[in-house]
Amino acid sequence: MNKPLISVLIPAYNHENYVQETIKSIINQTYQNIELIVIDDGSKDDTWNKINEMKEICENRFSNTILISRQNKGLCETNNELIEKSNGEFIYIIASDDKAEPQAIEKLHAFLSQKPDYALCVGDNAIMDSESKICYWDKKRNIVYNKAKAAYKTFGEYLQKTQNLDFNADYFGTYNTIYPRNYIPNGYLIRKSIFEKTGLLKKEAPLEDYYLMLQISKYAKMKYLDETLFLYRWHNTNTIKQKDRIGNYINLTRIYENHILENSDLSTMRPEVKEFCEKGSCYKKLNILNLFKRDVYMYLKHKTYIYSLLGKIIYKKSKSII
Repeated sequence: MNKPLISVLIPAYNHENYVQETIKSIINQTYQNIELIVIDDGSKDDTWNKINEMKEICENRFSNTILISRQNKGLCETNNELIEKSNGEFIYIIASDDKAEPQAIEKLHAFLSQKPDYALCVGDNAIMDSESKICYWDKKRNIVYNKAKAAYKTFGEYLQKTQNLDFNADYFGTYNTIYPRNYIPNGYLIRKSIFEKTGLLKKEAPLEDYYLMLQISKYAKMKYLDETLFLYRWHNTNTIKQKDRIGNYINLTRIYENHILENSDLSTMRPEVKEFCEKGSCYKKLNILNLFKRDVYMYLKHKTYIYSLLGKIIYKKSKSII
């Protein structure tokens, strides 16, 4: 029996040195029925030429190949365009400087194909430097190459230790654990039908991954496979390093999420969403006691500072990594 089509989506921007590595990692996937869709979002370097150089090999390897170059529209609109153009039953989004391990898609699909109540499956991320060498992190996330001296050997280990989470626990991917901070690693496979419930990304919620995880967790389960299936590149241009910008994006994304909650029928979502809101853990229902309880809870359990003043939401820079 033929396996379903999986759409691999690559939003590319100013990654002339890496985009071919990314595409090659998809070419080398053991899962065969793949369509590749790449949008160069108005890169100012040689990214588009590097993509176009691989057109023939991509057309020979994939069930369908779409390569597009256009003016810059930003990551939100680019991802939405990629999703809208996809034809697969599942989608796999990968940044144009990262890489997937050869069996990544096959293993992620093997789980989702047997678990219809799950909409997302993801594995651990190894860390690589700007030269594509495997590396590790010290306690401040500086690169080290001596594994024995590393504080964190993978991105997944870093997330679990710093957020005090067990990715193998049943609460992985639940709304109440994601709302304080996004901890889902990179390289996830998503059941495309979930977008019928969640809708696409929104410009009003500029932290795209965080927003997407919040929406998926409202309606379906997520699964973590405890093995390295992805290579996450760590170099000077990582968005995650821009702390002030990320803090502002967290702020805006949560404000928009609270707006959604205030105008949604929570009974259509997973039970923990309604429970989370009724406990005053988000801004669906506000009173002075709940404000105090929530802020203390967030500080102690999630290391996130959240302050409220006269019913308006004021966020201070988050210590969490989204």
